[in-house]
Amino acid sequence: MEIKIVKIEVPEGCNLILGQSHFIKTVEDLHEAIVNSSPIIKFGIGFCESSGPCLVRHSGNDEQLRKLAAEKALEIGCGHCFIIFLKNGYPINVLNRIKEVPEVCNIIAATANPLQIIIAETEQGRGILGVVDGMKSKGIEGEEEIKDRKVFLRKIGYKL
Repeated sequence: MEIKIVKIEVPEGCNLILGQSHFIKTVEDLHEAIVNSSPIIKFGIGFCESSGPCLVRHSGNDEQLRKLAAEKALEIGCGHCFIIFLKNGYPINVLNRIKEVPEVCNIIAATANPLQIIIAETEQGRGILGVVDGMKSKGIEGEEEIKDRKVFLRKIGYKL
């Protein structure tokens, strides 16, 4: 077994969702879940098929994000994983709908941070062991950081 790391830099103004599924129709069902969650979100989906032709299936409503998702899915190359790049919205806007897709097994990460995907490669194929999402914690927030957090959440419309 060989351990590899695939680094994902999230484009400015975007977020990503990384997950696992189990069936070829995943890419279409994820597409429908996202557009039914928010009509203004732009996105691209890449899905690694793990049997038959073992192709990266892709969809989306933004050609650049669709291409990026397909390329990154191929780079990850782990059976039945999917990666979604979003802009004009956040994972919080679509995660519940994605979790409701019958073939979705697991959400591994939802982030705007740089991501390192830790992969095991065997003679059969590849699997995701885990992720490094962003940077190591530097300390505990104080009163000023609490105030900044609350201001930020209201600025972006997630709190009254």
